Amino acid sequence: MPVASIRDQPWSHSLLLLFFAMLAGGLIHAIVFGILRKKNRTGSADQPAPSLEPIRWPTFFLSMEIVLLILHPAIPFPGVFEDVLSRSLVLLTILTVAWTMIALTRFLGNQLLTRSLPGAPDELESRKTRTRVLLIERLLVVLIVLVSSSAALMTIPRIRAVGESLLASAGLAGLVIGLAARPLLTNVIAGIQIALTQPIRIDDVVIVNNEWGWIEEIGIAYVIVRIWDLRRLVLPLSYFIEQPFENWTYKSMALLGTVHIYADYGVDVPDLRNHLKSLLETTPLWDRQAWNLQVTQLDEKAVQMRALFSAKDSGARWDLSVYIREGMLDYLQKRYAANLPRLRVEIAPLPRETPIPGSPAENRA
Repeated sequence: MPVASIRDQPWSHSLLLLFFAMLAGGLIHAIVFGILRKKNRTGSADQPAPSLEPIRWPTFFLSMEIVLLILHPAIPFPGVFEDVLSRSLVLLTILTVAWTMIALTRFLGNQLLTRSLPGAPDELESRKTRTRVLLIERLLVVLIVLVSSSAALMTIPRIRAVGESLLASAGLAGLVIGLAARPLLTNVIAGIQIALTQPIRIDDVVIVNNEWGWIEEIGIAYVIVRIWDLRRLVLPLSYFIEQPFENWTYKSMALLGTVHIYADYGVDVPDLRNHLKSLLETTPLWDRQAWNLQVTQLDEKAVQMRALFSAKDSGARWDLSVYIREGMLDYLQKRYAANLPRLRVEIAPLPRETPIPGSPAENRA
């Protein structure tokens, strides 16, 4: 077919206008995105400017579809193509808006997470913000996906008709769906509660189900606890709302450590106390906030002493406990070897008139 005859076809003008509309949308996006990128170059060496690349492509396609929606009435298509184009534009716009909102949500979440928090002791405020941002970001992503999926499905006539026909039984359907989705809804509500009240945060040290570990990840429906031996304990979010657990770093990362020492009654307690102080002063694991050595119990076998010390976090507390145990054990072995715990037995002699069992005197008797 000659080129002139192709240009005379009704849909050829529409395709040409469609192409120019998409080109105009891409040009508008390039101009606006270039201005935003130029204004964004205001970062410093300590805190560089955030990159706009995560939102580049979603906003690019969204700008083209917005221009197409605006100019669509002026782009005639013959026959059934008009209806197909209209429905396709609406569907693609809904999906692209959802894509853009998800990208913006994650972009803003990353900016909040990377923002420095001056004056936050022990990174407590930073961990609070990180936990809240991650939970809210994931909940928003789930909400955007649900709303956009519902809106996209409603653009299809047959699915819309099925949805309208189900309205008569909406009460029963809602009850069935509610019962089926109860665990999911429970965890979602628990996630909102955790984001607001924060009984746990990322990197908190907890004891759950008699396991000691760190909060590694807080998802939409579960929490991953990294156990000290690198195992992972996966628990539903509702567990941390309904069940008791220990949080060692709820108010501060600093912790107190203890080591129990047992010795004989002849041990010199003030000397052991001085040696504990010298051990603490030789290691950077001690944060120089608290220390002591006290006699906590006396019984018929040994003297029980408790060495107490502070550390900046749980990791330093464990290493310092091991260091103190080894140092005090070495000192006791070298200085007080005769005063280690022992079992005393007193053997009293028998009276002379009492014959010794098995002796000839007992046999004569």
